[in-house]
Amino acid sequence: MSGDETGVVIVDAELAEKAAPLAQRLAADGAAAKLAAKDSALWGPDAESEASIRLSWTTLHKSSRPLIGEIETLRAELHSEGVDRVVLAGMGGSSLAPEVITATAGVPLTVLDTTDPGQVADALAGDLERTVIVVSSKSGGTVETDSHRRIFAKAFADAGIDAARRIVVVTDPGSPFSELAEKEGYRKTFLADPHVGGRYSALTAFGLVPAGLAGADVARLLDQAASVAETLAEDTAENPAVQLAAAWGAAHEAGAEKVVLADTGSGIKGFPDWAEQLIAESTGKLGTGLLPVAVDGPDAPGFADHGKDATAVAIGAAEGAAQISVTGPLGAQFLLWEFATALVGRLIGINPFDQPDVEAAKKAARALLDDPEKLKGGEAPATVDGAVEVFGSEGVSTDGKLADVLRAFFGSVADGGYIAVQAYLDRLDDASTSLLRGEIAKRTGVQTTFGWGPRFLHSTGQYHKGGHQNGSFLQITGAVDEDLSVPDRPYTLGQLQHAQALGDGQVLAEHGRPVLRLHLTDRAAGLAELVRAVQEAAQ
Repeated sequence: MSGDETGVVIVDAELAEKAAPLAQRLAADGAAAKLAAKDSALWGPDAESEASIRLSWTTLHKSSRPLIGEIETLRAELHSEGVDRVVLAGMGGSSLAPEVITATAGVPLTVLDTTDPGQVADALAGDLERTVIVVSSKSGGTVETDSHRRIFAKAFADAGIDAARRIVVVTDPGSPFSELAEKEGYRKTFLADPHVGGRYSALTAFGLVPAGLAGADVARLLDQAASVAETLAEDTAENPAVQLAAAWGAAHEAGAEKVVLADTGSGIKGFPDWAEQLIAESTGKLGTGLLPVAVDGPDAPGFADHGKDATAVAIGAAEGAAQISVTGPLGAQFLLWEFATALVGRLIGINPFDQPDVEAAKKAARALLDDPEKLKGGEAPATVDGAVEVFGSEGVSTDGKLADVLRAFFGSVADGGYIAVQAYLDRLDDASTSLLRGEIAKRTGVQTTFGWGPRFLHSTGQYHKGGHQNGSFLQITGAVDEDLSVPDRPYTLGQLQHAQALGDGQVLAEHGRPVLRLHLTDRAAGLAELVRAVQEAAQ
């Protein structure tokens, strides 16, 4: 199989044997063809209402074609005006797909999926004269993207630039955001298919508009998806989506709750981050599901030594400890993984199109923003070690030095559980924080995920609250040197970021999960101390 062909190979013989009956069952049920035909009854009567308005992604390789001309026309207009820098304000499915598309294509796109004041300030510091911002939100009510829109609109106006001419909107038809865009006279509004959920929206306007404006060949993506669409609709055990779903389902039945994702030279940049949201939000509910663990490569801790509680999936050729290999170009992979995820939902008995536990953290954050004194004061740290303040939920030991606290925390992880590192920091300036994932996984032998907050709240956040309840959560927050006000809102970005961290931690604790929050009073110094403490704790 060449790198341009799309397919799935189950490398592990034992897994292949267990997967075969499930693949035959899906084929006998006609599941793939029914999915392609948008049959909302595939996941049972409880899911039918939601599924009936969430299946248009199966035909986007056809229905998204008219967008291509609109995108090309707008890009040409902007370039004629000297506007060639694209900033995207979007969360979850609105940002993850465009980021993968542009990174793979090698074209620049500044992605804002953060509330960190420093990262947003860096985006503002770019050449505003050359900048257009694409604000993507199904409703317009997403607090992060609404804040970005307000901040950029003011920055444009302060620079003497007509803000309305530099704001492009992607939203659903008839949404409050589409009405606001018309009222404000924004440059252009692209209306996405409303019958597609965010994590399945890679080939809608949410994925194609920002990527196309940045210079990616999005028509080619649709061609790639179209090239495999008929194959993915076939009711055979050889259908690659059926094979992938059956392998995941069989592994889950055998106790492998996690799916470790590593790129093995596919040429696709950042695909595990996109797949992470798709799998986690679609399957992580009702106390079950698959937890995706995105790692740096086939030699990374957690992949090379995945253990019995995880399945190792290579994106590209099978290398190292890979049990499954998935190949193909990006557009085809988008559709393949979406089909497989929807089909595995049928196998494990969940509705892959709802996200019942996502709203809880948002509500908790809003409650904190409505109580500024509580947010400002907060609780006193249980322990302070250098530039690190230590806070723990009920039952989490905070005694001793930072290394002692971490040693106790790592030692208390449930059998077959996982550690989730959640960094509410600057994804660019504090990028080295992500190295903690591999360091902790290597030294503890526990499957470990890493997420930038609040980005992960729109991704793995659903699984954390709704999936297997065996996670332990390490939050990392940091001092804000220069905050940014949000125009016409009673809070700053720094306050919003802090509220999101505390709110999610509160909800996790209410679910009985251990939460250890480490606040870096000096980000650089605190991070260095944290790395040393992790190394010492695991000795």
